[in-house]
Amino acid sequence: MSEDRRERAGHKWDPALYDGRHSFVWKYGEDVVELLSPRAGERVLDLGCGTGHLTNLIASAGAEVVGIDNSPSMIEQARELYPGLRFEIGDGENFHFDDPFDAVFSNAAIHWMKDQTRVAACIYRALRPGGRFVAEFGGKGNLRRIHRTIYQAITSRGLSAEQTIEEWKYYPSVGEYASLLEQQGFRVARAEHFDRPTSLEGGAEGLRNWMQVFANNFLNALPEDALEDCVREVEERLRPELFREGTWYADYRRIRVRALKDS
Repeated sequence: MSEDRRERAGHKWDPALYDGRHSFVWKYGEDVVELLSPRAGERVLDLGCGTGHLTNLIASAGAEVVGIDNSPSMIEQARELYPGLRFEIGDGENFHFDDPFDAVFSNAAIHWMKDQTRVAACIYRALRPGGRFVAEFGGKGNLRRIHRTIYQAITSRGLSAEQTIEEWKYYPSVGEYASLLEQQGFRVARAEHFDRPTSLEGGAEGLRNWMQVFANNFLNALPEDALEDCVREVEERLRPELFREGTWYADYRRIRVRALKDS
């Protein structure tokens, strides 16, 4: 946890750590690409494309893909990895393209976005009539044990956590999210909410590696001398539940959805 903490005002993405230690994020997304079932000649938008691995997988089916992400460092890495593809810095709550898409795809990104009504409206406007939206992201109860333990470790020291678990990200129930899409005009063809315990890369260091990338919202306000103590406490409290045979497992719970913009 030795990154320059002066650069951690809000959530910051490190593409090297993201790809090097947390490849499970995009590898699990390969199943979501199968649900998308991209076809040659289609125009597809990859919303929250990260470093572009799934954008490239969609393009390999012959689709014309545009990847957008609000992290300049992620987009820079995506352009370096896949120079033949189109990547743009874009805000999921406020994006617009003149030419409509046949599909909008998103993996592990929707839950980072704050104004979900605006996100859904942008997705709906981006699609042609008959187009589809396919996504997977965190659902209600996602990472509940990890988040609560981090929060408790911070507040038990008399320190202030800037956000509660509920304020940190958007983790809806399947009914809540399906209703939100329907209010925009979508027909929800598939929606499921399921547990997916996920092994973290790095062996005994897996949980702290995960916190370094995905929990810096919670940890960025801690003084340097309290940070390591908090991380150790989180590890010790979660070890009986989430550490098995040398591997940490994160208590992921996901929503997967396929929705249509009727003609």
